[in-house]
Amino acid sequence: MSSLSFLVDSPQDAKFRAEVSTWMAENLPEDLRGWSTRPPREMIQPWHFKLYERGWIAPHWPKEYGGMEASISEQLILQEELSRAGAPILSRQALGHIGPILMHHGTDAQKKGHLPQMLSGEVMWCQGYSEPSSGSDLASLKTRGEVNGDEIVINGQKIWTTGGHFADWMYALVRTNPDAPKKQGGISMVLIDLKTPGITIRPIMTIADDEEFAEVFFDDVRVPITNLVGDLNDGWSVAKALLASERIGNANPQMALQCLDKLQRVAKATGAVNDPVFQDKVTQLELDVLAQSAVFAHAVQQAKAGMDIGAGSSFMKIVATENIQRIADLMFEAAGGHAADVEPMDTEEGPVDVSVLWREVRRITIYAGSSEIQRNITAKRVLGLP
Repeated sequence: MSSLSFLVDSPQDAKFRAEVSTWMAENLPEDLRGWSTRPPREMIQPWHFKLYERGWIAPHWPKEYGGMEASISEQLILQEELSRAGAPILSRQALGHIGPILMHHGTDAQKKGHLPQMLSGEVMWCQGYSEPSSGSDLASLKTRGEVNGDEIVINGQKIWTTGGHFADWMYALVRTNPDAPKKQGGISMVLIDLKTPGITIRPIMTIADDEEFAEVFFDDVRVPITNLVGDLNDGWSVAKALLASERIGNANPQMALQCLDKLQRVAKATGAVNDPVFQDKVTQLELDVLAQSAVFAHAVQQAKAGMDIGAGSSFMKIVATENIQRIADLMFEAAGGHAADVEPMDTEEGPVDVSVLWREVRRITIYAGSSEIQRNITAKRVLGLP
């Protein structure tokens, strides 16, 4: 396993790293190591609960909400050691996205009712943003939410819903004021129990031969108005904060580090590791991932200080997702004639799904806003270009 890290551990950090490494070796099930896609719910939930019992499931959450409130170095050490152990990447929909949003914008009842179950993994969440005609232009969404007494009646469709077919709850954007002067002004965010009558969910097979996404249909779905997050028709401001958090989460180096490790294993198996030109390419990717880790740590530090990262999250999302695609491309090159094999490639340190991983990461530059959209945001809001 790679020892790549931009951190210089203090004695206290070195002790924590050794503790995490030992615990991972003793507790991470062998059949959960090295997945290129997301393991099914029945496999991932017990692992989530183990991390929860150990107190490491939400290192970025404040202690008042049950989190670890870890230091920046502790958060990075956890990510690095999870990567080295080959641990599966947990869904960030609850812990990384809607959980922090409820801490800042939710009611006391919403916090009390939802945050504990997010921590334990008992309840799983998905995001209801994209629609068939509203992806990059999210503010054009058409799913309607009509206020009827103390309920909101929802009709419409969401698509590319990550984990929608095995989630229990969804946080969704719906149009509650179609006559608003600006399309962003008529949108609300609402929490939806997916067991509510009128909801139909269909999984979508992806290019990586998994069913990670789903399409969700709403037909007169009645949701209590108390499930609004923030004010009615003010969901866009909440959504922007959540998207910034999501893009920071995409900068998390765990997946990049795991991909680098798989790249090295494949290169050793095929002999590509002995090519100095190939090694130059690997070294450049390692430097890119180290820079990504440093940027991620800086963003976490800013977030902990209550600073608005804003459009900077777009830059981080571009860097992180395109790093991973470049690593997968080089791994594909290193695999040679085995790159397109259906079965995993054997290496000294275990099998690697070269083809599956390469296909899996094609989509990461699209979700949470495509790279093209992120470059536009960066150009306009960071560089001040027209």
